[in-house]
Amino acid sequence: MENNYPFISMLRKYVSSSVLLVIATVAAIIIANSPWGDFYRKFWEMPVHLSLGDFNVFSHHGRAMTLGEFINDYLMAIFFLSVGLEIKREILVGELSSIKKALAPIIGACGGMILPIVVFFLVCPKDPDMERGMAIPMATDIAFSLGCLSIFSKRCPASLKIFLAALAVADDLGGIIVIAIRYTEHLNLWFLLFSALLVVVLCIGNLTGIRTKAFYFNTGFLLWYCMLGSGIHATIAGVVLAFCVPANIPKGTKFYIERIRHKLGHFSETIVTRADRKKHFILSDEEIALLKSVESDSDYLISPLQDMEDVLKMSVNYHIIPLFAFANAGVNLDGMDLSNLFSGVGLAVFLGLLIGKFCGVLSFSWIGIRLGIIQMPQHANWKSFASICMLCGIGFTVSMFMATLSYPGAEHADYLNDAKLGILCGTIASAIVGCLLLNHYLPSEQEMAALRAEAENASVKQ
Repeated sequence: MENNYPFISMLRKYVSSSVLLVIATVAAIIIANSPWGDFYRKFWEMPVHLSLGDFNVFSHHGRAMTLGEFINDYLMAIFFLSVGLEIKREILVGELSSIKKALAPIIGACGGMILPIVVFFLVCPKDPDMERGMAIPMATDIAFSLGCLSIFSKRCPASLKIFLAALAVADDLGGIIVIAIRYTEHLNLWFLLFSALLVVVLCIGNLTGIRTKAFYFNTGFLLWYCMLGSGIHATIAGVVLAFCVPANIPKGTKFYIERIRHKLGHFSETIVTRADRKKHFILSDEEIALLKSVESDSDYLISPLQDMEDVLKMSVNYHIIPLFAFANAGVNLDGMDLSNLFSGVGLAVFLGLLIGKFCGVLSFSWIGIRLGIIQMPQHANWKSFASICMLCGIGFTVSMFMATLSYPGAEHADYLNDAKLGILCGTIASAIVGCLLLNHYLPSEQEMAALRAEAENASVKQ
């Protein structure tokens, strides 16, 4: 039987958050085109202050960040910290932990990043300002794509779910690299030096066994501030921090389980007599210290990486991503017609997501399978696999983020609006076409149940 429990957990996590993402997106579009549209746009331009005297932590280029910049530069750094932790975990123990496991989603992700850029370049007019957005259609939104796939959870082979989730993770890694290279401003060497020193401090903390979350969060905040001033996009600080967080359990799990067992045994011996005598009693200082020691040992059974990932999960999925969508998905349709989707940036982004992602993932995977480098996912055929490739065109969160980086300022407002329209339409079209294909080509629930039973019988015989 396929060992897909981590991906079942991932599927449930992103499916539930994808509903909020849809609600936030629809609300943003409605409000942006209502009588409150001007207030909606001005609201995100409000300055953000966290000051000590004349020093404002949330300042950039000598001025206070706007609320929109705070969301895109600071809160999205926390999002990328969560993504970085997830990528590191997958590299260490998940679907990217070995060449055999990682090749299929990585090869598919490479095609899914290269072809959309090619499509954008071929379709977009040769204008340097417009061409700034070439990287926009290269991302796959893991929440939306897994949310669509969940509709067919009883009919879809686990191998296809794993492929899509791992490809989206690899896609995120590629997007992070592009952000670091493509959207780096003029470098400030002093801030860059301070950033490098803080990375060294984080690495030393990892190597010397510092496990407290406060150390990594506080040092990570300083790293974010230095990267903001260095010219490298500040969200990269989240990824760098993630890769510095320890993933190991010192002395192994057996050591701490034995300690917990011994301490609980000692605790039960000291308290059982008093507990039998009366229902309500007060613990002694020694007993409280013993329980706190058990709690401390329990913390050591969870690696800092997984602990931080668990701490951030709720905030990122249920607060940061929906807030980002609400702040950035408000496409202003005033004076806009469908012609914006059939020319310029809008068309390039739309076709990059709908055609480029599909053709890129499918063609690179086909070449890899024909060359014998990778294998077709178990219980899948070319038609069901192609249907999954179509869902890869669902690019929302990271695509929207790249659009805001590609077209900053009032001078690029029209291009940004067109890019958002292309992202929304490309995402919706990819989702609809992908779901229709999956509904047609996936096996029925009865056929899928028979395949699972056959796989279980084979594993029992082995």
